[in-house]
Amino acid sequence: MFAMDVRDEEKAVGEGAAGPVVSPRGLVDLRGQDGGPVLMSYPAGAVVVVSGLPGSGKSTLLRRWSGAATVIDPRVSHVACEAVMPAWLPYAVYRPWARLRHFRRLYAEVRSGGPLLVHDCGSRSWMRRWLSWTAGRGGRELHVVLLDVGAAEALAGQEARARRAPRRVFARHRQGLGRLLETLRLHGPTAVRESVSVVLLDRVSRERLTAVEFTPPPAPHPTAGPLPGPGAERAETEPRLPA
Repeated sequence: MFAMDVRDEEKAVGEGAAGPVVSPRGLVDLRGQDGGPVLMSYPAGAVVVVSGLPGSGKSTLLRRWSGAATVIDPRVSHVACEAVMPAWLPYAVYRPWARLRHFRRLYAEVRSGGPLLVHDCGSRSWMRRWLSWTAGRGGRELHVVLLDVGAAEALAGQEARARRAPRRVFARHRQGLGRLLETLRLHGPTAVRESVSVVLLDRVSRERLTAVEFTPPPAPHPTAGPLPGPGAERAETEPRLPA
């Protein structure tokens, strides 16, 4: 487990009516942390990428959060293209069209300015960099939620949904995510500089994240008395929240 414990991060945020509220910054490792429901809180307009192996529970988590933001899932483009293609035509033939359709929709939604939840395998660093650059042009933050459930559980998840990824595709995603997890272990949040936060989940902690919110920053309070001079130092402290 990483040095940062979920209890430390929760103390940095606050307690909501339904339980802890976590506003992640940096690397937040929730793996192995059981307990009650947790509300994830991101800034208004944030782009949150939910990553993990096929079958790890990305779609389930996104369905749970879908009431708070638009969800972009490449499966939607796949199904849309499949619906207009002959049944005998292999997906590999029209995969480029499906991907182009997906990226065009993703680009349009990122440029729209609203909060966004993105379904992605997470093994492609160029995708995160592109999302970060595109969102950043509009003053928005990129965040990552990474499901680390292991290959066996991911394969079981594919069987449960009766939709299995090709072996070669699964192996490629597994290798890419393995590299990312190892880099995070060695270098912490600097391993994903393009993202404001990376939240690590396993099967247990995944079920704790029952809801997500996107909130604007609080309005500044009027300052009483004279303003500090240009050389004045301001101490910055983070409020802490119970586990």
